[in-house]
Amino acid sequence: MKKILALVLALLMVTVAFAGCGNTEAGGEDVSGEKVIKIGVFEPSTGDSASGGKKEILGMQYANVETPSVTIGGEEYKVELVLADNGSSTDKAPSAATALVDADVSIVLGSYGSGVSMAGSEFFDQAGLAAIGVTCTNPNVTAGNEHYFRICFLDPFQGSVLANFAVDKFEADKAYLLGELGNEYDQGLITFFEQAFTAAGGEVIKDSFPTNNADFTTYLNKAKAEGADVIFTPVSIAYATQIITQAADLGIEAPILGSDTLDDNKVLEAAKDTNIGLYVSTFYQEGGSPEFDEGIKAYINSNEDAKTSNGGNDTISAVTAMGYDAYYVALEAIKAADSADKADIKAALPGVVYDGVSGHIEFDDIGDAVRDTAYIKTSDNTTATWVLETVQKAG
Repeated sequence: MKKILALVLALLMVTVAFAGCGNTEAGGEDVSGEKVIKIGVFEPSTGDSASGGKKEILGMQYANVETPSVTIGGEEYKVELVLADNGSSTDKAPSAATALVDADVSIVLGSYGSGVSMAGSEFFDQAGLAAIGVTCTNPNVTAGNEHYFRICFLDPFQGSVLANFAVDKFEADKAYLLGELGNEYDQGLITFFEQAFTAAGGEVIKDSFPTNNADFTTYLNKAKAEGADVIFTPVSIAYATQIITQAADLGIEAPILGSDTLDDNKVLEAAKDTNIGLYVSTFYQEGGSPEFDEGIKAYINSNEDAKTSNGGNDTISAVTAMGYDAYYVALEAIKAADSADKADIKAALPGVVYDGVSGHIEFDDIGDAVRDTAYIKTSDNTTATWVLETVQKAG
């Protein structure tokens, strides 16, 4: 890893281009004659999940500044990131996926959001591209296909971790479960939480709210009236901030449990100066890799665009660490293939083993990461920071 000062100096000189300029082919040359290989970035920069998507991209940007090239066949290739905004929407995801295919990328990273990942999947498959999911945790992303991989844990594990935490930490007997109607991520996690919670002897009450809902008082009042010991709401960042703000206004005392989507500084800001007990499961906690922490903070603080993407401060989101690791997993696949050809890279990817800042990464026969660890963090509502509560292992 390069020294922090060198990274900051490089940052001042290098601007990472996200939009494909269309003047190079995969493994081709740019206008200056430099050999280039393109990595597609399939992420939301707009819509409900934009905050998380931008932070995931941030990790890829930092890794690209740190390691901007890769050796293929004895020659050095510049790595170009090509961004396509899937808009946090299953309706917009196909056009974003098609844009990456048309840009002739050699491999794809993303997306933040399981639903958009699935919506873009068939277009990557038809193009013969491998895709590496970064934090898309729904099992269906990789199920039944040979092109989608991922480096994160899955929702059955995450749901059971949070259910067991609710029982162990709060001695919860009754849980109120709230998610967006028709959202595969929300509803899948709610199902897995329910299975684990009821298996432990608990009772659940479930509700779903319509898309674009902004008033959660009826749902929260129901949770309060029913005597829920915990509220589990694995929703998008945009919904989470509203739910937390309204729960605080209503004097909700039951702790709110959220999934990896709530690990965001906008959510922290919503909880700041409230009495809400907020707990989330996630992939990384500051301190896990001091060298990475120091480097990404220097990167954020030396680049106003990066700081804006990070929500205005240098709090490290777990998805940023995961985006960073995903970039290096892609580089490992390219090096193993020793080729810029997408078919060669796709064939090499299943055998990649990499020790990242978020932990050990390798793939099982389905293409899922072999992961057995989740970090559960709680919000310090005075300082708007995360505090590690516990590290939960599988089993």
